[in-house]
Amino acid sequence: MGLRENKLVRVGQQARIKNKYAAGDNTPSLDEQLSRLEEDIRRLRIEFDIFFNGAAKRPPYDTKGRIETIIKRLGDDRTLTYAQRFRYNSLIARYNAFRDLWRRIMQGREEGRDQVSAAKANVVSRGVDQRQRSVSFVCVDARKEIPTIKSLYDSFIAAKRECGEPTADLSFSRFHSSIASKADSLKERLRCRQVEFSVSVENGHVRFKAKAFRTPHD
Repeated sequence: MGLRENKLVRVGQQARIKNKYAAGDNTPSLDEQLSRLEEDIRRLRIEFDIFFNGAAKRPPYDTKGRIETIIKRLGDDRTLTYAQRFRYNSLIARYNAFRDLWRRIMQGREEGRDQVSAAKANVVSRGVDQRQRSVSFVCVDARKEIPTIKSLYDSFIAAKRECGEPTADLSFSRFHSSIASKADSLKERLRCRQVEFSVSVENGHVRFKAKAFRTPHD
């Protein structure tokens, strides 16, 4: 192969590498996509408020359709971690509450009873937004099953941040040590082989529970 041909090959390889990294750099991470979704839901709520106040002629259905496309794509993504799935489900619960509120207000406008409709929708919205959401993890040896405890920790932190609760003093090492001690104590006291830990959000507060996990063979 001649000098000119070698140079052309190198130029082609460099271009492919450059394009590869450029494409990778432009692809947002799942956490970034979830943050954007959260921001988009917030903006959509503002756009609906503007419409209901009479400052816009048309409801923001284009924005709503775009958000629902993003929701579907993220919902089908099987690479979401436990913490990301927990955050995703929280956003969906919030969005569904808003969507139900908007639908009821629209229906009220058509029937000439905006205030009554809005009041009823607010009650439904609070009910949907405050429903219990939980995730659970089962482990045999909490001291050795680091990936499981890390997923539990990530979900716990995500839930506390969602509820506005402090997380500054919750390091993974302290959390792991506490979980391992609690698991050992529970297994000894209840004579079980496995322990189930769960993280849930109930009425805006994080609940953390541990209990014996038994199979039909136990």
